[in-house]
Amino acid sequence: MALKVIGSGFGRTGTMTMKQALGMLGFGPTHHMTEVMAYPKQLAHWKAIFAGQDVDWAEVYNGYVSQVDWPGAAYWQEASIAFPDAKVIHTERPEDDWWASYNSTIGKFFAVLDTLELPPEFADIFGTMKAGLPSRTFSDFSDRDSAIAGYRANNARVRELIPAERLLVFNVADGWEPLCRFLDVPVPDAPFPRSHARDEFWAHFGGEPETPSRVAVEATD
Repeated sequence: MALKVIGSGFGRTGTMTMKQALGMLGFGPTHHMTEVMAYPKQLAHWKAIFAGQDVDWAEVYNGYVSQVDWPGAAYWQEASIAFPDAKVIHTERPEDDWWASYNSTIGKFFAVLDTLELPPEFADIFGTMKAGLPSRTFSDFSDRDSAIAGYRANNARVRELIPAERLLVFNVADGWEPLCRFLDVPVPDAPFPRSHARDEFWAHFGGEPETPSRVAVEATD
């Protein structure tokens, strides 16, 4: 099975919302970080990818129709080459909003990862992610200016490398219309999904740790 949709937007740009929306439109199953958590056998693929080894992307995404969120979003260019017929959806939000959400969820998680009591399989997954993912994306994942610079660079690179006719730059706040038009499917008779607020993110790990975030905000995906 080949991917039909590739998500190039960073985590915390609405990727869980996109996972749900794509499923409602018939483009599921959708690969997302939660899939890596649910199926630890995938970890072998990502260890090889982070180590710079050649992989069969069809095997990495076997069984999936679409992909959003990290870790796949860090390798959108490779996926766009491996699946030349796939459309690319690049989720974005205003950079200050993105930083506030990222810093209070993913950024904080990696900052406190070594102090968390996680099941061994989760510790292995996220230890691998911490070693391979932030360094590919940011010069310093915990620094605002560095993180936003990485965010801007990724946004620009997607626009530079993906032909306009293959690309949708999308804010999930815009809802069904532009997404359905791009994918050439009818607009569902259902509300556009909204999900993965800060408390939902931390619920995957038993709740947010008491260590204060650098930015005390109620952030949403």
